[in-house]
Amino acid sequence: MSTISIVPRGHALHVDPIRWPDLAPARAGAARAIRARIAVALFERAVSSVAVRVSFPDGRVVGGGGSDSPVMTLNRPRAFFERLGADGLIGFGESYMAGDWDAEDLGGFLTELCRRLATLVPAPLQTLRAAYVARRPRTEKNTVTQSQGNIARHYDLSNDLFALFLDETMTYSSALFEPATLPPGERSTADLAGAQGAKIDRLLDGASVGAASRVLEIGTGWGELAIRAARRGAAVRSVTLSQEQQALARQRVAEAGVADRVSVDLLDYRQVVGEYDAIVSVEMIEAVGHEYWPTYFATIDGLLAPGGRVAIQAITMPHDRMLATRETWTWVHKYIFPGGFLPSTEAIEQVTRDHTTLRVRERLSIGLHYAETLRLWDEAFLAAREQVLALGFDDVFTR
Repeated sequence: MSTISIVPRGHALHVDPIRWPDLAPARAGAARAIRARIAVALFERAVSSVAVRVSFPDGRVVGGGGSDSPVMTLNRPRAFFERLGADGLIGFGESYMAGDWDAEDLGGFLTELCRRLATLVPAPLQTLRAAYVARRPRTEKNTVTQSQGNIARHYDLSNDLFALFLDETMTYSSALFEPATLPPGERSTADLAGAQGAKIDRLLDGASVGAASRVLEIGTGWGELAIRAARRGAAVRSVTLSQEQQALARQRVAEAGVADRVSVDLLDYRQVVGEYDAIVSVEMIEAVGHEYWPTYFATIDGLLAPGGRVAIQAITMPHDRMLATRETWTWVHKYIFPGGFLPSTEAIEQVTRDHTTLRVRERLSIGLHYAETLRLWDEAFLAAREQVLALGFDDVFTR
């Protein structure tokens, strides 16, 4: 994955203090200075065991990488270490947003860090994690009354924004490529629509969706799955909490000529009633919140007709990392997906076993397909940067 080099070394991009209040320079203080010094020591120790290099403005280079390793360039070391010391990984992300550091190969650099993420902080300090990491705000819990606000902060940004980097199907989840077609990294955006269609068809097949099937889709996206299910002759009810998605999905459904077989409702999944032969949910469980997983699966179980099938696509994480981070508030929560949390496959199986009559019958791991999907989205987004700015977003947002 690439990045945008928009910050000359030693210079700051414009940061709107109203739009990005937490990126404004913080007041100096003794406590902040002490934490910054600790951050310097921990950071340099951590990168010494990682295959990266970190370049300082005075020419000094630290890190365990060689000449071919990804390079992190510190534009403003003092600001970087102050943010890192004050706010940990949230500060690490915010310092990139503010231009305190850059990386020509951002994806490569972050990949190397993630390989060692669990061991970057010394074991004795790991025991202090609960006292140090940020806790989730109560306002981000996905209650029936709060979940729509969390969804709106991401999915209601702008349909035009998402259209700039998604393919013609407007599908915002991992595609499923034909492995034999092209080597990884050599596909183009033109391949993406077909791969998204293949992914959707596999999910519909897994849920046995056909003529006269009563289908419930939890999480509409922009309507492609509902359209393809309706073309099979199914009657589809799709629910979403995004007003922007609902509006465009309804438009696309009408343009596809299947409005008589598809309804798109602005509704929380917990408020759905009825009986369905098939229930499909694509990358929506990530927005549920771990404390609501039993409710999510119990709701699906209660809506499913006898002999019905469920097909779910989910972004998962390793079980041990899930347990260690489920109460942590992260940069992703703060800026990308408020209220979200990734399950593990073990958690899905345990929750369904303990709270429902549902059982997992088939798994398919498509992580490498997601890497390729993300690469193509990134490529398209960067190519459309000027159009992103024209929509009213700024350089901090692009970062």
